[in-house]
Amino acid sequence: MCTYLLQMRELFRWERAMPLATQPPREDVSRWLTEREAMWNELENDSYGTLPLGARHYDAFDAQGLNRELAARGMVYGAGYGHFQRPHFFLAELERDEMREGIRVLVAGREFARDLAAAPAALQDGTIYVRRDALRRWLWEKVEFWQTRKGDGALQRALAAWDLESGGDAALEHMVEAETETMILHELGEARATEILGSAWEEMLGAALDRRAELLARAVRDHLADCLSTLPSLLERDARASIHFYFSQMDGMRRELFPVLAAAYGEWSGSGAVKPLRKAIARGALHWQRAARELLASPPRADAGAFAL
Repeated sequence: MCTYLLQMRELFRWERAMPLATQPPREDVSRWLTEREAMWNELENDSYGTLPLGARHYDAFDAQGLNRELAARGMVYGAGYGHFQRPHFFLAELERDEMREGIRVLVAGREFARDLAAAPAALQDGTIYVRRDALRRWLWEKVEFWQTRKGDGALQRALAAWDLESGGDAALEHMVEAETETMILHELGEARATEILGSAWEEMLGAALDRRAELLARAVRDHLADCLSTLPSLLERDARASIHFYFSQMDGMRRELFPVLAAAYGEWSGSGAVKPLRKAIARGALHWQRAARELLASPPRADAGAFAL
């Protein structure tokens, strides 16, 4: 419930184009939330309609077809299923349209339409989508959280490297730019993982898994993607702020599954020793391939310790 209310508050702030640091009036949010939930209840059982564009009507999930027309108009549309098979949609300005490793990358800017849970990046049907507005808001949540506690650790090191406390909006934009690249690197890793695991992986995620089993499966593939692409690339570039930020977000099941990597980061951040971190990443690339294939061979189990490294 707490997560839902925070998401609704952020959606309210987005709809009204409020500055990130502005706290919306609680009474206004409460009234809007009641009205919005009532509207959603009326639509809950409706089928998805088609989307008219030009001379055609497109299926709501035909992002590739819609983007063939929208890209020429400077816009990008995203549609697909995320965690727990929840549908997600957005429409935004198109900032960049480029190819990376043979994969199309669409970088979105200002958003015209979005849903409740705005994922900053996704790999969908062979195309990478990065939503910079959603990313900016997600990063600002991390900054706000740190400002309430200001504890030491990986997040503090990342924010210090970006000079968030004294750098203002320019520092936040620097952070957004750096993490846009991190998101692309991760999704490129997801694409490499897809080449290794094949379509059976998506079919498994689309099956009726319980929540913890799905989280386990996604954590395994995330680790594989990051060991194949994200972390080797960040280390090669000596992108220290992004490395610190990566480990500040490595929590919960992902941290539980990969304590060796967390320990190697501790060595790197403390002494600058890069060898243990490179070794953990190389071992992880092999380990998580094996773990993912084990998951494909038998139904995922909710026991997170089964694949720990």
